[in-house]
Amino acid sequence: MATIQITAAGDGTFHVEVRDGAVTTSHTVTVPPGLGADLGWAPGREEALVGRSFRFLLEREPATSILPRFSLEVIGQYFPEYRGEMRTGADDAD
Repeated sequence: MATIQITAAGDGTFHVEVRDGAVTTSHTVTVPPGLGADLGWAPGREEALVGRSFRFLLEREPATSILPRFSLEVIGQYFPEYRGEMRTGADDAD
């Protein structure tokens, strides 16, 4: 199972490192203002939303297929179920 390390970089940007066996990938992710609230997440939970979003992505594709730089809002363009799944996990996400 992959491990995900998230580091806040400020301004809603996060650096994410995914380690899966011998493979490590790095990603820069932006959480647009208001996205967390639109999905039912409490303020200040952006890092948890990034983690949940990466777990969502890793269930569907290998880390090497995840874009190196993106905004969380584009995930729904590739996976229409993204917004619904993030809404259902807003209360219990770690």
